[in-house]
Amino acid sequence: TLNEMALGSEVSIALEERAIPVHDGVRGACEILGLDPLTIANEGKLLAIVSPAMAGTALATMRAHPLGSEATIIGSVQAEPPGLVFLHTDIGGMRVLDMLVGDPLPRIC
Repeated sequence: TLNEMALGSEVSIALEERAIPVHDGVRGACEILGLDPLTIANEGKLLAIVSPAMAGTALATMRAHPLGSEATIIGSVQAEPPGLVFLHTDIGGMRVLDMLVGDPLPRIC
């Protein structure tokens, strides 16, 4: 998870909520069920952390593949404060995305 990456690398990760692709059907189901789409299992996805200098090249390479057409940059890695993941919200706020305790849903696979 991003929290494990931030802790293990002693960096912080800042995400932009509006940049994270969540399909309308998933968003709607999560609203009905009272779930956060950022905390449920998401099989078959890739999260790549690359240097800012290579981000454009990595993004273009991913988008060149049919399964990577929706690839996007969702945030950045920062030095401080280490071990935390932040979400800059659509309404201008910021919240810490804590490590989950337990699984909110059973994994199907």
